Amino acid sequence: MKKMRKFINENSGQGAAEYILLFGGVIVIALLALTIYRSYMNTSDVSLKAKDDIIDVRNTILDNRTHV
Repeated sequence: MKKMRKFINENSGQGAAEYILLFGGVIVIALLALTIYRSYMNTSDVSLKAKDDIIDVRNTILDNRTHV
């Protein structure tokens, strides 16, 4: 009976279990975010090229300057 009480009252592995649950939750959230991001990128009709975006922004700025 003493061994059973000692086993029930023992808390030595509690911290490790909490860290495992915490890291597991973070991993699940990260995987969900990556899945959503990937599906968003696959359905995007617009190409994501920085060079093209910079050219478009410059052209828009130049067009707005000439119309004012």
